[in-house]
Amino acid sequence: MRKISGILALVALLANGSRLYAQEQPQLAVPPQTQSPSAQTQNASASDRLVVPTGTHLPLVLHNAVTTRNARPGDPVYLETLFPIVIKDRILIPAGTYVQGEILEAKRPGKVKGQGEIRMRLNSMILPNGYMVDFNATPTNAGTGGNESTDSEGKIKGDTDKATDVGTVVKTTGVGAGIGAIAGRSARGAGIGAGAGAAVGLAAVLLTRGPELELPRGTTVDVVLDRTLYLDASRVNFTDPGRASTLPGPANREPTRSRSPF
Repeated sequence: MRKISGILALVALLANGSRLYAQEQPQLAVPPQTQSPSAQTQNASASDRLVVPTGTHLPLVLHNAVTTRNARPGDPVYLETLFPIVIKDRILIPAGTYVQGEILEAKRPGKVKGQGEIRMRLNSMILPNGYMVDFNATPTNAGTGGNESTDSEGKIKGDTDKATDVGTVVKTTGVGAGIGAIAGRSARGAGIGAGAGAAVGLAAVLLTRGPELELPRGTTVDVVLDRTLYLDASRVNFTDPGRASTLPGPANREPTRSRSPF
């Protein structure tokens, strides 16, 4: 009986010692749940970027003249923003920001039909502090005071000048009729002269190219962003809206036909 009591006392003593030992040990703190490194990187990247959304309009002005008479694929084009882009009360793109692009395609007008065409792409944008951004945009409009048009691919098309073609034929027909009437002194002579004049006028039209597409220095070019433009927030800290260069715009003018048949 004494042996059993001793065993029970020893078991109780060991249990009590184990409990005291557990209480004396420091409790390990469970670390709070944190985001994965990839999630932290994504959040940091999002907070460091400023967004210029798709559909933003950027009015530009052309610094170097471009014409289908001598434009070649790969030729550079230089432009400049005319108005600051402000989003959420923050200036993201000041006026006077440079834009650089290149000619992708240049096509001279045909002798019988067709228009002068120029297709360009705007590759990069250089902000006033030297920060360069990939741009990759195409023009949506180009204003020169003529009858130019722009399609969805950014191709700028010149005037067809059909009115001038008709006027040339009519004018030479009238001159031919007058000469024929004087020479033949009869209606028959006038008819022959008119036919000859019409033939001469038609030949002149067929042998002469249509009007060249000309975008002189100072031409306004509109761009609408077709993709989101991301800017590094640490590089965009403008407080001045900027100032665009003062360039004389192209005056309204008659389309210029090429005098050479080539």
